[in-house]
Amino acid sequence: MKIAWSVRLACDADVPGLEKLIPLSVRALQAPYYSTAQMDGALGFVFGVDRQLIRDGTYFVVEHECELIGCGGWSKRKTLFGSDHETGRDDTELNPTCAAARIRAFFIHPNWARRGLGHAILDACEKAILDAGFRSAELVATLAGEPFYAAFNYSAIECYDIPLANGLGLPVVRMIKNFVPNQFPQSTAGRR
Repeated sequence: MKIAWSVRLACDADVPGLEKLIPLSVRALQAPYYSTAQMDGALGFVFGVDRQLIRDGTYFVVEHECELIGCGGWSKRKTLFGSDHETGRDDTELNPTCAAARIRAFFIHPNWARRGLGHAILDACEKAILDAGFRSAELVATLAGEPFYAAFNYSAIECYDIPLANGLGLPVVRMIKNFVPNQFPQSTAGRR
């Protein structure tokens, strides 16, 4: 039996639901890769709501029966990761002819992991990125997210640690994907 869910653009009213979903996702799905102290240090700073994405109309949510079960988006701005609380942000707009769009802030409810939600969000992002004139996309993947993005032809180009306020580091992988001209991914949004 298929369970219906749908992908739509996020709005300001979704922020409380996102603030519940993100820590739930992080604590369950990142636990095999990061310590509790690393997750605690990253929540709210690295892992959190970025309202700029919502204002730009580039952030998606997945709903099932009025509950947020997934989220993720893309950005036309320089900042690669982080929430509203990240202080080193650069919200300068990128030039799509010479810069890569950013894939940002994907979180899935642990009860809905591996059911195609992330794929549907990524399809929506890549379609919008191409429509905006970008020829490539870049992201900073968690260790849990790296295999997911690799499955969709994102290539690792750098591994490093994000310094956390509690003195720890969060190992991540910077990845990039170059698009073929006129490539428009087939969206699977809402087909589940």
